Amino acid sequence: MNKSPDGNAIVYCEGAFNTPNGKTAHGLVRRTIRYKIQSVIDSRYAGKDAGETLDNVNKKIPIVANIEEAIQAKKNATHFVIGLAPDGGRLDYQAKNDVKKAIRWGLNIDSGLHDFLAEDDEINELAKKHNVTIRDIRKTPPRNKLNFFSGKIEQVDCLKIAVLGTDSAIGKRTTAWKLVEGFSLYGLKAEMIGTGQTAWMQGAKYCIILDSLINDFVSGEIEHAVWSAWKNERPDVIIIEGQGSLMNPAYPGGFEILAAGRPDVVILQHAPARLEYDGFPGYKMHPLSKQIEAIELISEKPVIAITLNHELLDAKGIIKAKNEIGKQFNLPVFDPLLDDMKEFAGKLKSYLK
Repeated sequence: MNKSPDGNAIVYCEGAFNTPNGKTAHGLVRRTIRYKIQSVIDSRYAGKDAGETLDNVNKKIPIVANIEEAIQAKKNATHFVIGLAPDGGRLDYQAKNDVKKAIRWGLNIDSGLHDFLAEDDEINELAKKHNVTIRDIRKTPPRNKLNFFSGKIEQVDCLKIAVLGTDSAIGKRTTAWKLVEGFSLYGLKAEMIGTGQTAWMQGAKYCIILDSLINDFVSGEIEHAVWSAWKNERPDVIIIEGQGSLMNPAYPGGFEILAAGRPDVVILQHAPARLEYDGFPGYKMHPLSKQIEAIELISEKPVIAITLNHELLDAKGIIKAKNEIGKQFNLPVFDPLLDDMKEFAGKLKSYLK
């Protein structure tokens, strides 16, 4: 079995692909340099291509019904990667049974959930028996390896862009990567600061897992990641992936990014057709105007563009939303999955230092 840190991956997303709870799998289908994705498991879409199912782009990544089918199709798989992102980060009984099957097949396990598989006695013993490695990506680093805020962020003299969102699971990470690609088309060097387990799985060089850090060190870890990317890479621009949203009742996020990452400008990701916060019926999303107002009040920095998540919108609805939002806020509006991101990056070049 391949003992290297990374390898050929089967992505487990049973029952959740093409839903907000499958966002880790979505990120891996769209891009990763950490693994070569061989297949995605979700019996509901078995026989289809993962890229076509997600974005109407053929990625030559088959969706299969179960792990047995995945193994039979590609016998050189080395990793079983949990692509689920359920509320609370918990694995159900069926998923844990599939993890055990993967271990018996000799696959290393990578999980970004709050359920630490290496701390499950049965799974851990099984892994030892079959000589496989379990990596719990969300496991907090030892406290003596964590950084406290120091103020060194003020040394960073390149453009810093925060990609925040009006909700969780809304596409902030995808937009951040698209911006990295857009700037590169101008010959500009952009570094992305990953703040979640999926960005790590995609291979972000500078990455922290924000939602599992001890609170006292969150600001320091954000600062250290941004400062390290600037010091080591000397990029033209640093793009910081947002987490949750300022007003999400379960996943309030972005405060520390604004305070400690000290972005120069903010891009706000928004789903116009989403009326309630993701996973919480009855909790109405705050208006886009309020969300922009809150960000600018806290950071004293401008929201300079809106990027769209076009879920539940048809082609006409996308055009209508872009026109209405652009007119209301006098801001450029782009759809990262449909629009030319080189054009978008070009509109941001004037902010370069």
